[in-house]
Amino acid sequence: MTDGDQATGGTVVERLRALAPTVSVGMLTADLTRLGEEMALLEGTGVGVVHVDVMDGGFCPMTTVGPPIVKALRTSMVKDVHLMIEAPLAKVADYVAAGADLVTVHLESDRYVRRVLVELGNLENANDPGRGVARGVALLPGTPVAAVEPVLDLADYVLVLAVDPGWGGQRFGDPTPDRVAELRALIATSGRDVLVGVDGGVTRDNIGEVAATGADLIVTGSAVFDGVDPDANARFMLSALAG
Repeated sequence: MTDGDQATGGTVVERLRALAPTVSVGMLTADLTRLGEEMALLEGTGVGVVHVDVMDGGFCPMTTVGPPIVKALRTSMVKDVHLMIEAPLAKVADYVAAGADLVTVHLESDRYVRRVLVELGNLENANDPGRGVARGVALLPGTPVAAVEPVLDLADYVLVLAVDPGWGGQRFGDPTPDRVAELRALIATSGRDVLVGVDGGVTRDNIGEVAATGADLIVTGSAVFDGVDPDANARFMLSALAG
C-alpha cells in the first residue's frame, strides 16, 4: 500500500496529516502535453500531493497556469494550489471550482487576507463536498514569521518560502530552518494544529536538510521532473522523508 492509498479518505486536512511528512510535487516542470501520464507516474510512486504554482505576472514576475490546468489534473492526489497572485479574493472560487483541495494565498498579496480565508472556508470542494477546502497562507522570505499570527485561527497550513518566487535556480535559504522553528513555536502558543510547509530550492542533495526542519509538506518540482528519471526521483524523495 502506498502513502497515497493510506490517505484517500477524510477531509483534506486529515489526508495531509496522514501523509506528513511528505512531498508536494510541482507540475510546472512536468510535460504538460502528457499530463495524464505524468499524473499516473506520480501516483504509481506513492506521491499523495501534487502542487500547482499559479503566478500572474503582477505579484511575481512570471506568468504560469490558471484554473484550466488545475481542472485537467485528473487524480486522486491532493491538489495543492499555491496562488502567487494579486487580489486573490476575486479568484479563489475559480480555483476551488476547478478542483483545488488546498489553496494557499500569500499574506503579502492582500490587505484583507482574512476575508480571503473566510471565503475559502465557505466554498465547497468540487472533487468531494465532504473533503472541505484546506486554507493555506504563504510567507515570502522577507516577511517576519510573526506577521502570520493574526490569521492563524483561520489557517490550516502555513507555507514558508525559502526563496523569492519567480526566479529559478535559487538555493534553499539558510534562515529557513530557524523560520520554521519560530513558526512552530507560534503555532504551539496559538493552540491550533496547523500544518507547516517549505517551498523553494529543494533538491535530491538537500532533501535531508529540508526534512530536518520538521516541515509536514515539502514542495519540490524540478528535483522530480528533471527530464531524466522522475519515477526514481519521486521515490528517492519519499524514502528520504520516511527514513
